[in-house]
Amino acid sequence: MSTYLLVHGAWHSGQCWERVVPLLESAGHRVVAPSLTGHGDKAHLLSPEVGLDTHVDDIVGLISEAGLTEVILVGHSYAGLVISSAANQVPDRIARLVYLDAMVPEDGESAADVQPMTQALIDRAARSGGGWRVPPLPELPPPSGLFGVTDPADVAWLRAMLSDQAVRCFRQPVRLDNPAVNAIPRTHIHCTVGVPEGIARRHVPETQPNGTPAQVWELATGHDCMITMPVELAELLLKLG
Repeated sequence: MSTYLLVHGAWHSGQCWERVVPLLESAGHRVVAPSLTGHGDKAHLLSPEVGLDTHVDDIVGLISEAGLTEVILVGHSYAGLVISSAANQVPDRIARLVYLDAMVPEDGESAADVQPMTQALIDRAARSGGGWRVPPLPELPPPSGLFGVTDPADVAWLRAMLSDQAVRCFRQPVRLDNPAVNAIPRTHIHCTVGVPEGIARRHVPETQPNGTPAQVWELATGHDCMITMPVELAELLLKLG
């Protein structure tokens, strides 16, 4: 039995994994899919003080309090930053990092460094209201849709779970200064359909930080593959368990 810890991206909640969790559990694995502070059942905690460090503390705290070990830590989108910094704190608890169509940072980088279009969102928030809330991205014409979701029923379901993101999440830097984190194997899963203009994916080096060949898989679907291709995503994740 493996333990999968699924971390949602910006604006989302743990509910986005609803179609993937039972597929992993039915294969005999333990699955945890929390909502980060300011989202889902913790949406009421959103404030200007919520940042990347808050979300890293959410994940590290959960791992420690639940006594989780040999964790397959999956981060979607913005959560690539979250899982990186979390692994930096508790590398001995992490069996593998999975970057699911995610930002892949270097030490000291923020979301705005990794994905430059994020700066435009920060600037837009600065011109509105209190200047610290970033609303979800708008729905685009197919195939981009709403975070890659185009089915009307799924779009409605997804929109109901989305909430604002605090600017500080995009400004705080990742910490990757623990040499032990480099030993953790990585898997990258890229979603290849409907990538919006302005979104730049970094090239994955042929060699991982631990010296082994890079592992890069693709899903022919939009960004929120846990909604659009849950079965196929689960099949890939189960290869790691």
